[in-house]
Amino acid sequence: MSKSSAPLALFLDRIESPIGTILVVHDTAECMRALDFHDYESRLRRLLKLHYGEQGRDHVLNQARAPLATQRALERYFSGDHAAIDNICVATAGTEFQCEVWAALRTIRPGTTLSYGALAQRLGRPWAVRAVGLANGANPIGIVVPCHRVIGTDSSLTGYGGGLSRKRWLLEHEGSAFKISQGRSRAVGIR
Repeated sequence: MSKSSAPLALFLDRIESPIGTILVVHDTAECMRALDFHDYESRLRRLLKLHYGEQGRDHVLNQARAPLATQRALERYFSGDHAAIDNICVATAGTEFQCEVWAALRTIRPGTTLSYGALAQRLGRPWAVRAVGLANGANPIGIVVPCHRVIGTDSSLTGYGGGLSRKRWLLEHEGSAFKISQGRSRAVGIR
């Protein structure tokens, strides 16, 4: 009879940011597994269950400070060094397609945006716009895997798991151009 493996050890930290308290989950290798907002903690826990199984049996989630390098990178990002998050180690447990989409999100540079269609084209799957949108929406690592940089074909803001006001803030913070309500165009200087 084989011995079952130990549950995956995950650690949760709460970090203050200009757009609210963010929840950062990392593993023993100091790779980020999830980043969400305090008012969406139930979604974060559902995603952890979806990707890593039952809490207590398949994974354990304990309170612990995020790795210092992650804390500093997030501080620098919110202070205006938008590339500071590029080197944060991330690890996800999605499907092969989801992981491919999430990797492509990390190639969208700060101050730029892409439509779902353009992202599907970039992946060599122009017919997969809806699947790309679903994978984008299932991204467990907000901000660092920048799903907020994906907008509508007409440059309008589309859904964001942290709320459209946070998406708008993140894009303005990075200097991206996009449309806001009543068809007005918002262009912020690209840095």
